[in-house]
This record gives sequence, C-alpha cells and structure tokens, in this order.
Amino acid sequence: MGLTDITARIRAAEAAQGRVAGSVTLIAVSKVQPLPRVEAVLTEGHRIFGENYVQETAAKWPAFRARFDGVAVHMIGPLQTNKAKQALDLFDAIHTLDRPSLADRLARLVQARGACPDLFVQVNTGAEPQKAGVLPEALDGFIATARALDLRLTGLMCIPPEAEDPAPHFAQLAGMAARNGLDGLSMGMSGDFETAIAHGATHVRVGSAIFGARSTG
Repeated sequence: MGLTDITARIRAAEAAQGRVAGSVTLIAVSKVQPLPRVEAVLTEGHRIFGENYVQETAAKWPAFRARFDGVAVHMIGPLQTNKAKQALDLFDAIHTLDRPSLADRLARLVQARGACPDLFVQVNTGAEPQKAGVLPEALDGFIATARALDLRLTGLMCIPPEAEDPAPHFAQLAGMAARNGLDGLSMGMSGDFETAIAHGATHVRVGSAIFGARSTG
C-alpha cells in the first residue's frame, strides 16, 4: 500500500463525511521500523510520526529532526511516570495520559518548563483489564483533575478491543469528548481508520499499511 494510498483514502473518507480536506492528521506509526523505511517516508514529505518507546525515540529522532524540517513525533505508547521528563524533551504530543500519578508528574514538569505538548487522555472504552486507559465512568473526574493541574488537554484517545466492532467505541469516545469540550479524537488504525473518520477522528494512527510489517514487536 504505502503513504500515497493511505493519504488518498483519508482524503476520500473526509470527503464522504463532508469534512474539510486535511482535517484529519495522519500519524505514521514508525515504532520498531527499520531506519531506511522511516527515512523513505520522510523523503516522501510526511512529517508526523508516532512512537511507543522513549528509548527508541531518543535514539532515532534527534538525527532525523536535524535533517528534516517540521518533524513532529507523537507518543502513542504507555508512558512510565519516571520517563515523563525525557518524554517532554522528545515528543510534540502525548496520546496516553491515563492516570493521576502521570498527570501530577506532567503538571510539575510543564509548570517548570513553561510549555506543554498536546495531551490526549487515553480511554479504555472496552474496560479491558490488560489495557491502559481511564475507564469511561471515571473519565469526567479525571479530566477535571487534569484541568485543575493546569494541564492543557487536546482530546481523547482509544484503542477498541480487537475482537469487537470499533464503531461503537469510536462513537462513545466522540460523545465523551463533546461532553467535556474537547475537539481532538485520536482513534483509528490501519484496519479501521475510515470508520474512525466517519465518527469524527481528528488523528489516525497508521503503521503497517504505510511501512509494511514491523521487524519486531
């Protein structure tokens, strides 16, 4: 498939919903991808990427940022509280704010820095015990807590259960975001991003359909 095809499908999905062309941000998920594949996508002109691991990002992206203007890297994997400071140095957006201890740590760091990345609250819409994210019934309280810490929230993120129709989860996330006055909806991956766009996604996370299968992980 590749970047051109995915971009065309996103534009078509936007048009089908009567949305403005370019209103959906494509995050190219580059985690555990060989450097030549990432460089090829950069050379094609794409500039927004998603990574899961602080250590991998620290090893990969400073050199690419030095060579390519306008790069933005989004944290889309679980963030350990003890790596929050390093994450703020590496990422332009964090999509996985999911617990009070992380909110507290980020708030202290952001206050000291005077700058805050875009922050998305991860919601565990399927209430899966093995998955990170704030449970839907706890979300409104968590958002209030984060805002009381002066954290600037951009939106919500979810990863629906693999075995379920993602559409109800996307609809639920959109409803929760609207209820809390949040515009950002980070939802949809390689297999379901068009469905996510139909439910209002502003950010879709696509990896294998752009880069091919990951080498590991």
